Amino acid sequence: MNGLVADPILAPVLGFGAAITLAAAIAVCALLVALIGFWRGLGGAVWRGLSVALIAAALAGPSLQRGTAQALSNIVVLITDRSASQSLPGRPDQIEAAQTSIEASVAELPNTELRRIDIGDDPDGTLLGAAVTRAIAAEPAQRLAGTIVISDGLAHDPAAIPDNAPAPVHVLQTGTPGDWDRRIVLEQAPRYALIDQQVMIRLHIADDGDPPIDVPATSTLDVSLDGETVSSTAVSVGTTISVPVTLDRAGPNVVSLSIASDPRELTPLNNQTALTVNAVRDRLRVLLISGEPNPGERTWRNLLKSDANIDLIHFTILRPPEKFDGVPLDELALVAFPTQELFSDRIKDFDLIIFDRYRMRGILLPEYYENIRSYVEDGGAILVSAGPEFASVDSIARSPLGPILPASPTGLMREAPVMPHLTEAGRRHPVTASLPGAPAIGTDSQSDRADGQDREAPDWGRWLRMIETVPAADAVVAMVSDDDTPLLTLRQAGEGRAALIASDMIWLWGRGFEGGGPQLDLMRRVAHWAMKEPQLEPESIDLRAVGATQIEITRRSLNDSVGPARISAQDIDVRDIALAPSGPGRFVTRFDAPAPGLYTVRQEDLVRSIAIGPASPREFDRTVADPVHLEPLVNQTGGSVSRLSDGIPDLRQIGPGRPAAGAGITRPWIGVQDRGAQTVTGLARRPLLPAWAWLVLIVGTMLAGWMREGRAVPAGSPLSPAKGRVRS
Repeated sequence: MNGLVADPILAPVLGFGAAITLAAAIAVCALLVALIGFWRGLGGAVWRGLSVALIAAALAGPSLQRGTAQALSNIVVLITDRSASQSLPGRPDQIEAAQTSIEASVAELPNTELRRIDIGDDPDGTLLGAAVTRAIAAEPAQRLAGTIVISDGLAHDPAAIPDNAPAPVHVLQTGTPGDWDRRIVLEQAPRYALIDQQVMIRLHIADDGDPPIDVPATSTLDVSLDGETVSSTAVSVGTTISVPVTLDRAGPNVVSLSIASDPRELTPLNNQTALTVNAVRDRLRVLLISGEPNPGERTWRNLLKSDANIDLIHFTILRPPEKFDGVPLDELALVAFPTQELFSDRIKDFDLIIFDRYRMRGILLPEYYENIRSYVEDGGAILVSAGPEFASVDSIARSPLGPILPASPTGLMREAPVMPHLTEAGRRHPVTASLPGAPAIGTDSQSDRADGQDREAPDWGRWLRMIETVPAADAVVAMVSDDDTPLLTLRQAGEGRAALIASDMIWLWGRGFEGGGPQLDLMRRVAHWAMKEPQLEPESIDLRAVGATQIEITRRSLNDSVGPARISAQDIDVRDIALAPSGPGRFVTRFDAPAPGLYTVRQEDLVRSIAIGPASPREFDRTVADPVHLEPLVNQTGGSVSRLSDGIPDLRQIGPGRPAAGAGITRPWIGVQDRGAQTVTGLARRPLLPAWAWLVLIVGTMLAGWMREGRAVPAGSPLSPAKGRVRS
């Protein structure tokens, strides 16, 4: 940095600004003196003005400034793509060889540094664009000599790739020209489906690259549901098809789609795909039949009406047939009780039938009870909220429904406060497990009572009445009274469910009697268990992916212990893994999946499947190398795209404006620019003239002015030529 700067002599006294102002004022005065003298015709005025100007210049202190500069190194950025797709056969060796060669070549270039950046896996794929943008922005533009990217070019964030760069960008492409891969492409896949209704999955099979000539243009698509094959279809490559799937089980269902793999493909991982479809019911249809008005009737109605997914039909028997009061039927009800339609024609349309304090009064014919029994055994659900009528001679337990009910009445009714308690099975059963207010785990057990210790009471209010019952041999007693008389009994009846609440006083919990209790929780769980809600199944197995390689297996059971779980997959041997207790009715373990794929877990008669994919599934959507997203940046900067399968290019240093790539004699070459960047490390100043030189110039101009004045003859002087010469 060189130039002429001011260093005023009076700056230490007046300050820099004031000193410069004084020098400028003197210079202006010198100019005025010169102009006035010239206008008046004074011969020495110009020299006198020049002397004053020199005085002003001397006061300004002009000096020469010279900067000392240091050359800055050139920077070469090396970006290495180490995402999952770069682990395909042959590519890791190409990456290591190319990186080693570039590092060695940069080390041989004069005054050049190397910046190394590695790109790993990301759930969103290869974020190559963001990495290139950050790398270029992180370095000074005047020092960036070039950017070299070792990648297959498959960027999943193409919008983030910059439009330009201050130096050439070169791409060293992994893979080979003969790479080929066949994959399944999902076009449309449902996340939810209705039970027993067909849904469609749209897909096609695509070939990336040129397949070998002996590879057929069709492939067989196998469709599996929770590990069981449901269909096989021949599909032409490139043709979109719709695959029908029908789900018959509520909750998550794993649908797996797979095609045969060819050993010449890049990877078999994208030859199969799996999706989880949650099966739900369209709308739950519930029939509530109240035998007579009671406080609990409103509780059931409010509960069922509060769920927008439930269609409720509620009938209350206001006048039984034995009442003969002479009132016309059309004055008692707007709609006659449609027994034929409800219990014969459309009984299978309901998901749950609730009998609330209902007794046999001749309204329902015996064949209707038989229809209800068949409905339950074929997969329906019935819930009985029992009151005093259940212990009477006209109890529905004495109807054809009796054999499927969870318990039968003894004929006794207890008109005294009772405190509900959870049994050991109730602690394990999802319907009653972890109910709010229940005693902590381990404080209420049969072993405690056997040792003579009192059972800890739950933080609930008491019920004021109960019906004594005897549970069926295969029923589950979830709640009992203080003397172990069943209060809540659950039973699997054929393919359906049956539940019995042996008291009509549960509504006291909702009113806050003696602190109340979890009325809505308990009633909702019982109703949804009867309708086979997956989360309330007492015998079930759940699978959950933990990270990228682990499977968490959770087994719920009413038993004290369960056997090992059997794990199978396409490419591994069948393995048995033990389950460890993890709370009442829960057994948990974890399994390290050796490779991505579909895993099926069996435990007794329970079967569930889960798909374990790679750490970044998008990495294997497309695997054939293609630098199409980087080509605009490469062309804009004058860089190049080189296949590593053709050899690693030489690295050269080039001057500005020179071509950045070429064919070479033996192999291609790529170039990085010598930017020639510098930085100023110091400044040196010296006066434009020494003080004695300024003094000589000022004195000289003054003397010149005086001499010029002495030689000039003013107009009107006696010596003026106009007056003539003076005679003696």
